[in-house]
Amino acid sequence: MRDFFRSRWRGQVPLDRLFWCDMLLVGTILSIASSALALVLLGLKLPLWLVLAVHFLPVPYTIFLTVAVWRTAEKAGGFKAQLMMLGSALWLITTVVV
Repeated sequence: MRDFFRSRWRGQVPLDRLFWCDMLLVGTILSIASSALALVLLGLKLPLWLVLAVHFLPVPYTIFLTVAVWRTAEKAGGFKAQLMMLGSALWLITTVVV
């Protein structure tokens, strides 16, 4: 597990894989799952602090992935890398706000 985070932090994972698979696919699924679970907990009338904690649980991972994309994109350079940096910033905003 530590290698997973270390390799992404160091930019050792291909940018396409990091952006499309790790961030957009897995990160989005985690965000949707935590939001859905938070809604269920809200429907069960559990404490609001618990609902919010579950909803925002993936935020540190989301921030990590966004920063990892930026670090890897800066190494790669080019227009495609810049688009992925922009996309990751928009994705971060979207997943945290929605």
